[in-house]
Amino acid sequence: MKPSRLLLIWLALLLAIGIVLGALRALEFAVPSSLLSINWGLLLALLALAVLDSVRFKRLPSPRLQRQMPGSLALGRWGEVRLEIEHDFEQPLTVQIFDHVPEGLSFENLPLSVELQPGQHSQIGYRLRPLKRGHFTFEQCEISLPSPLGLWSGKRLINVVDNTRVYPDFARLYGGQLLAVDNWLSQLGVRQRQRRGLGLEFHQLREFREGDSLRQIDWKATARQRTPIAREYQDERDQQIIFMLDCGRRMRSQDGELAHFDHALNACLLLSYISLRQGDAVGLCTFAGDQQRYLAPVKGSGQLNVLLNTVYDLDSSQRPADYQAAASQLLARQKRRALVVLVTNLRDEDDEELLSAVKRMGKQHRVLVASLREEVLDTVRQTPVQTLDEALAYCGTVDYLNARSELHERLSAHGVLVLDARPAELGAELVTQYLSWKKAGVL
Repeated sequence: MKPSRLLLIWLALLLAIGIVLGALRALEFAVPSSLLSINWGLLLALLALAVLDSVRFKRLPSPRLQRQMPGSLALGRWGEVRLEIEHDFEQPLTVQIFDHVPEGLSFENLPLSVELQPGQHSQIGYRLRPLKRGHFTFEQCEISLPSPLGLWSGKRLINVVDNTRVYPDFARLYGGQLLAVDNWLSQLGVRQRQRRGLGLEFHQLREFREGDSLRQIDWKATARQRTPIAREYQDERDQQIIFMLDCGRRMRSQDGELAHFDHALNACLLLSYISLRQGDAVGLCTFAGDQQRYLAPVKGSGQLNVLLNTVYDLDSSQRPADYQAAASQLLARQKRRALVVLVTNLRDEDDEELLSAVKRMGKQHRVLVASLREEVLDTVRQTPVQTLDEALAYCGTVDYLNARSELHERLSAHGVLVLDARPAELGAELVTQYLSWKKAGVL
């Protein structure tokens, strides 16, 4: 509890009058003693009212408050939190509200000021933006109240417990359902290549149509029906895709507001959405993190929700990536042939260890290594050099990129497919490669 502005003004005014009257008496001016008595009486009356007001203030009940917030939020996207307040006072009340927002969530429009009317509910809101994923608990809300006479103001902590989860930025995944798939993929920058020949999986028999090739004719069915009957094929379905996600220290690099790890999660979820729509099964395996998680490949649209609930609180760690241990873990759990997408950040020191691990997995699975490249490297390489420091930075960047390219070439020479992409472009590149393989029938 602290004195209000009104109380401070009255105290300053009465004290100033007392000081002026005392100074006049010290200078031997004729000052009626009744004025001094009146001034001291007003000062004592003010102090008595202040004490009485503070006692009444402590006995006042706190307003009732409820928080309305979404059960889940998307990383980096603004959401709204609504606060509903009511009180039992007989007169209007103006209060200030500050919600105790957990660390990792940024906010706007706090603190809030609102006038509460007797017997009415008042609603106010503020904006919330998650800066990291995970589970967050709101425990308290702080309300600043005036005393009945307005001489004091105090803060009340109201326990209002609410929980929310922050997921990867999956809003665009569900937004794709509102558009035609081809149009949506083209907007994401995904390039679909034309099919060569026919699909690998038989779909149905139908009447021969103009434009069908003679190879599609089913001669036995044609003889029975006495009309040309063609076979119709579709892309092979029921494939399995497993993401091997590096949760080690190399994924902690930051590009903009998101770390490489968050970009990798978004890319994996994007490809999962496309793969599940194609009828394939999707799974996940993490390594080099504080928590090792494995999700077996499963088909169906419900698998996307399972993935989100599995990875929403994952974070990168300070541990180095152990590719050999990750490969052993995957081979022990995944027996059926699958497309393994290894998402990491390759460095030149990874040559032998990574190559050995990928070769082991390549005997049973088809492996795609997705390597994230820091955007700052491309920025430095494209910036004009004018000073010695800029020249040193440029030469160091070019040397690092050359070593990185040599590593990719060595992996490619051993039959390992490497996808080198900037974090923001990883999702579109993965989907492009996946659809290309589906069309070619190599999955």
